[in-house]
Amino acid sequence: MIIDLHIHSSSCSDGTMTLEEIFAEAVRRGINVLSITDHDSIDCQETAMLVAKELGLGYIAGLELNVSFSHPEYRGGKPISLDFLAYDFDFRNPELLAKLHLLRDHRIRRAERILENINRELVCEGLTPFDDRDMEAIEAGVDGAFGRPHIADYMVKKDLAASRQDAFDRYLVKCNEPKMPVSLEEASALIRGAGGKI
Repeated sequence: MIIDLHIHSSSCSDGTMTLEEIFAEAVRRGINVLSITDHDSIDCQETAMLVAKELGLGYIAGLELNVSFSHPEYRGGKPISLDFLAYDFDFRNPELLAKLHLLRDHRIRRAERILENINRELVCEGLTPFDDRDMEAIEAGVDGAFGRPHIADYMVKKDLAASRQDAFDRYLVKCNEPKMPVSLEEASALIRGAGGKI
């Protein structure tokens, strides 16, 4: 049995393949069970479950959250960022949906601040900074959780970077802004409260 439980979609997050492409590739590769684990988004879960059922594939609801974790014996208790995978939860759970809504709003505000930081770099380089139309164009290309890869792809489209990696190397790493902090304990309680597994 072939299983893949860590897949991001472009339909609802920052993956490179749509749900349709993911499931077609799963069939081609003989994957029997899969999980779409988009960043801070469960918008694709219902569709993914239906498609999996139509194709006779096993499906487990999935989600990836970025959490902040600290331990007094590691790095002097300084918080570190970890990816937290969750499975088999009720994707209609009100508390989970409310938290993901807050995270989505923060992602948009974070993206605006990142663009402001990038604009300072562009001005220093004698290039035209982004304006509101650019933000609208980037948002129009986002189906799910807004992330830095969407900005990177737009920078490639605008010929400001040669590739997504180039955009990260030249701009997005140094122009980054913090994600909304979610503690490991909060994420764990949220997923378990929705009947899920971590």
